Amino acid sequence: MNNIWKAAIVLTATIITAHSLTCNTCPIGIFGGCLFGSEVTCDNATSSCFTGQAQFNATGAFSLMTRGCIDSDLCERTITGSILGAGYTSSFTCCNTDRCNGATSIQISLTAALGAAILSSLWGFGEL
Repeated sequence: MNNIWKAAIVLTATIITAHSLTCNTCPIGIFGGCLFGSEVTCDNATSSCFTGQAQFNATGAFSLMTRGCIDSDLCERTITGSILGAGYTSSFTCCNTDRCNGATSIQISLTAALGAAILSSLWGFGEL
């Protein structure tokens, strides 16, 4: 009888693990590239994959992107606020199948991202 309970527990754990959602993650992405992208298996508290975007009102063209696991209660929401006086709008789009929140982006180094940002701002000033 003891072996039946052990088998049931192992089977239940296997089923729960097999049904865990796998999402692409990106803690921060700029200019369409993810700085440190990977994949993650969501836990039971986060039942959806998401892609989030924060648009800063003052710059208009500059936005940050993020991906990962999220509680489905936060899906399809838009949040507004301000950081240090700068207004922003954040939106979250969710999905519920493995790696449905976009392909993992090409990872670029922080130095390359900052260099690209500086060059693009310099080119922008040259057109004034």
